Amino acid sequence: MIKVQEYRPQSFTDFAKEENVKAYQEALAKVRKELVGRHYPLIIDGKEVDTAEKLTSINPCDTAEVVGTTAKATIQDAENALQGAWKAFESWKKWDMDARARILLKAAAILKRRRLEACALMSIEVGKNYAEADVEVAEAIDFLEYYARSAMKYSGFGSSETTWFEGEENGLMSIPLGVGVSISPWNFPCAIFIGMAAAPIVAGNCVIVKPAEDAGLIAGFMVDIMREAGLPAGVLQFLPGVGKEVGEYLVNHAKTRFITFTGSRAVGLHINEVAAKVQPGQKWIKRVIMELGGKDGLIVDETADLENAITAATQGAFGFNGQKCSAMSRLIVVDSVYDEVVNGFVERAKALKMGTGEENANVTAVVNQMSFDKIKGYLELAPGEGKVLLGGEATGEANGKQGYYVQPTIVGDVDRNSRLAQEEIFGPVVAVLRAKDWQDALDIANSTEYGLTGGVCSNSRERLEQARAEFEVGNLYFNRKITGAIVGVQPFGGYNMSGTDSKAGGPDYLANFMQLKTVTERW
Repeated sequence: MIKVQEYRPQSFTDFAKEENVKAYQEALAKVRKELVGRHYPLIIDGKEVDTAEKLTSINPCDTAEVVGTTAKATIQDAENALQGAWKAFESWKKWDMDARARILLKAAAILKRRRLEACALMSIEVGKNYAEADVEVAEAIDFLEYYARSAMKYSGFGSSETTWFEGEENGLMSIPLGVGVSISPWNFPCAIFIGMAAAPIVAGNCVIVKPAEDAGLIAGFMVDIMREAGLPAGVLQFLPGVGKEVGEYLVNHAKTRFITFTGSRAVGLHINEVAAKVQPGQKWIKRVIMELGGKDGLIVDETADLENAITAATQGAFGFNGQKCSAMSRLIVVDSVYDEVVNGFVERAKALKMGTGEENANVTAVVNQMSFDKIKGYLELAPGEGKVLLGGEATGEANGKQGYYVQPTIVGDVDRNSRLAQEEIFGPVVAVLRAKDWQDALDIANSTEYGLTGGVCSNSRERLEQARAEFEVGNLYFNRKITGAIVGVQPFGGYNMSGTDSKAGGPDYLANFMQLKTVTERW
């Protein structure tokens, strides 16, 4: 078995220190010189394949700038990638588990050396500020290291416990599923992209990765690292393309064994429906692992440390402009402290600075025109569904830059059944709801169809224990922000309409990509 030190999450960079800010700015200059403007081809069977059409990545904070391009895969490219992956699987599945794990560990080591480059590229391509980019690259490293170590328990015959029986040897074997497709999001284009690929790969599967169209360069950067780490040709097929074309084709295909998806509820439910239909020649039930977002609420009651609650609300709502599936989009406050909490929340949010990721602004641009238009539509609803206490405009400009800028927006006294309180907006927009009392607050929190993250700020042990049992979310946080799950520390994933509760970064995540075989030999 491979010998490695016990897993420990990566530490985060302290950008209060001038030397760390300077290093980040130097990395921005390096990335602008070496990576901005680059073109990434497809990678099929280890070979670079270019296409007639290309996908263009735009800087959301300065839409006049093209960050780079990727090839745009065709249906034929998708077919070639699928067939090639099955060929690669015949040898990859026979590798020892520790040999596969070493590739992830080497990739983690390379990413550690290039951490600031990855951060800087995200600041330019998707508008992350320094801290948001840094914690994401740390998470990507954590996924690689954690899954490498997790793989060890699945190695060999008898890796899962069975009961002894006289006169026989009985054991369970964990074997890989085959070839799957990973469809990843733009909001965590480094961490979620590599985590969704690395887990099935270390378990012995081959994966076709289709990154988000808005984040192709950071995906290509990560694929280069995996190749440099020694991943054999065909194990990871890089297939940037349009989801409705190549994604749909692969999800439908009889030879696709599993699908991992992180994204919107609507797309996820469509994938689940399509994957459930057996195609001619298909010999398995496709396995689907997905995370579909949320309408996440933070409850604040009258016993809470209100300053701490205001801090938790501000961090949870406006980190990366609310473009996290775990972001706090509902603040639920009991009536007796409603005014104090909401006034403090508004004042704290007023201090947030808008600008570019490269400027390290608190709030940057949202990712693309589609997101901008969607959020703008909700802002138009806001005056009719509550009282706009802050923001309310999609300005499209900040500090002289034209981009997809939306003001941090807080809407007070929103009805629990309104669209602002029920629908995922995925932007810097918070609905504040007034609860009569603690029980009413918990009822409001559970009133959506989602179940991803939630939180409670309270000093009542009885209420915290009730929330522990009754708050319907996959990740529940007490007296802190509701974003920022750390790999191995807070396994992440929701239920209800928020996904399959597969718990990325958890001790059993790799089991999603393996099947068990029981073998009995009579002596």
